[in-house]
Amino acid sequence: MRVFITGHKGQLGRALYAALDGHTLAGGDLPEFDVADHAAAGAAIAAFRPDVVIHAAAWTDVDGCARDPERAYRVNAIGTQNVALACAACGAALAHVSTNEVFDGRATEPYREWDAPNPINPYARSKVAAEWFVRHLLTRFYIARTAWLYAPGGRNFPHRIVELADERGALRVVTDEVGNPTYAPDLAQALAALVQTGAYGVYHLTNAGYCSRHAFAVEILRLTGRTHVPVEPITSDAFQRASTPPPFAPLANIAAAAHGITLRPWQDALAEFLEAR
Repeated sequence: MRVFITGHKGQLGRALYAALDGHTLAGGDLPEFDVADHAAAGAAIAAFRPDVVIHAAAWTDVDGCARDPERAYRVNAIGTQNVALACAACGAALAHVSTNEVFDGRATEPYREWDAPNPINPYARSKVAAEWFVRHLLTRFYIARTAWLYAPGGRNFPHRIVELADERGALRVVTDEVGNPTYAPDLAQALAALVQTGAYGVYHLTNAGYCSRHAFAVEILRLTGRTHVPVEPITSDAFQRASTPPPFAPLANIAAAAHGITLRPWQDALAEFLEAR
């Protein structure tokens, strides 16, 4: 299978290269490849002649998106439109990576694949627009929503918690933001399996289970031998930020599980990640 990966230098893109080892792969990422450039993105994808494109490129800085919503729309929505049009032109299927933030977070149980999106911040609105383009421009597509992604290398929530614990000796972490911590290599394996099914549709792919940011931090400290570091539970109104995340937005994996695709519990994935670190 020939697979083109947008955003192949990012944490998910690198994991996808490993998960799809044995297939014929190509990728595009900044600065050479810009999904917001219609002609350039289309030409790069067409030249490779992929069977499927996995669209992992996005501007995921949610606070940055809140400060510059026009850029968020240009990269996340128009960029996805460009990729979808390129897929339509060369006959490739598209696997688009989306987010739990498409939901408003007012639920009392995890969101299912058929629940209606209702975005509450500019990042989320740009990702809902991206999903709209995928649905309306293609018939052969997978929309795979995920949440709270982290991976080896770079900056992410587990790394930051350990750094702050060592720097400050005490932490304050919100209890009213709930989601699914998801390990990028696990997501990549699930995506690699999904794109070989031919079962097009909407999927939720996260590590199993969910927790608050506070509980996530506590588990990180426990697994790294830092249980002596106090973690004060606070609510999000205790500090100011540009974006407003959905308060309760864990995802339920129902559709992918029907095809035998599941991800392990988030605690097990986190333990492996931190042990390797």
